[in-house]
Amino acid sequence: MAIDPSVQIHKCALVEDCDIGEGTRVWAFTHVMRKARVGARCNLGEGVFVEEGAVIGNDCTIKNGVALWDGVRLGNKVFVGPNAVFTNVLRPRAGRRTPKSHFLPTVVEDGATIGANATILCGVTIGSYAFVALGSVVLRNVPPYSLVGGNPARFSGWVCQCASRLEQNLACAECGLRYQESDNGLVRI
Repeated sequence: MAIDPSVQIHKCALVEDCDIGEGTRVWAFTHVMRKARVGARCNLGEGVFVEEGAVIGNDCTIKNGVALWDGVRLGNKVFVGPNAVFTNVLRPRAGRRTPKSHFLPTVVEDGATIGANATILCGVTIGSYAFVALGSVVLRNVPPYSLVGGNPARFSGWVCQCASRLEQNLACAECGLRYQESDNGLVRI
């Protein structure tokens, strides 16, 4: 395991034997456990917890108060808002040992945004450049470029890579990118 020498670690952070890429910043009261992997140029805000086995891609921003459990995998350029919650087991109980098979992996693909205080059920995939609105409760997979919100989170439109809502013709008025529908959501054309 290796921590690049350019990594900035606050003196009140706890960073165990893990992999952290160049230029990453780890703020106060953050705990990165051994065998966790954090990419280059990431920003881990105050009070973030990264459990052994969690994987964070490059150029990610994890805001304050987020816990990333074993089995959570974030792609590149993922934004996770403050106090967003990732669950790690479907049927938790205290006072008994939960079998490893009950822990389900959660995947957040490249460029996705998860708003503040959103809750993500384990076992789901949030597609590339999808946008989960703040406070949402995500119980099923979110297709690429989808905008979802509410409890439970429901589809409410499409978003561009630049995070602007797409028009009906699937074009972005802000940056000019265009998209077309596919079986798995949208693809950029």
